[in-house]
Amino acid sequence: MWFYVYYCVAIAILIMHFTGFLGRRNLEWLIYVLAVTVFPAVIYL
Repeated sequence: MWFYVYYCVAIAILIMHFTGFLGRRNLEWLIYVLAVTVFPAVIYL
């Protein structure tokens, strides 16, 4: 279940990033947080 919640949040953050929403509100750091949380899964696989 948590995987699906994380997946939906990640997609929402990416959409907001590409539309410029995060940049206008100085929330681009959310992209880095998302990348750091994905990194262990990439190493594991």
